[in-house]
Amino acid sequence: MAVFKQAKSFYCWAVRILEKFNTWLPQLFLRLVLAWEFGEAGFEKLHGENWFANITFPFPFNLVSPEFSWHLSTFFEIVGAFALVLGLATRFFSASLIVLTIVAIAAVHWPDSWSTFAELWKGYAITDKGFGNYKLPLLYLMMFLPLLFGGAGKLSLDNFFTRR
Repeated sequence: MAVFKQAKSFYCWAVRILEKFNTWLPQLFLRLVLAWEFGEAGFEKLHGENWFANITFPFPFNLVSPEFSWHLSTFFEIVGAFALVLGLATRFFSASLIVLTIVAIAAVHWPDSWSTFAELWKGYAITDKGFGNYKLPLLYLMMFLPLLFGGAGKLSLDNFFTRR
């Protein structure tokens, strides 16, 4: 029984410590990881060649030119990355990058064709072996959800401006 009390006491102590970090640390890590990934993609686009011209975007994303889509995605990936690092307009840029990721999944990462859910599931991978590769973008979408619904956390400009 004494071991149980010690374990419970340790657990309660650990939970108190973790709760001191729960309003800023997880959000900060999510923002930094997502900023790195999207910033890296944006700078590759900024210094690279427009390969969007070779992609068939699905409706309604095909209503704008590939050139405009290229510039728009480059802008949101770079500016969004800096905003995420700072925790500035986090919900806006999370929503924007969610839309951008959905377009990327639909245009690039989704399997070309599939007739069963088993075939579709084969695309839940990092590498493309003819079945798509939507695993990583889907993980990014899931990572954005806490930022979209919960905000940037206490260690952010959003929090600073909200308190003022």
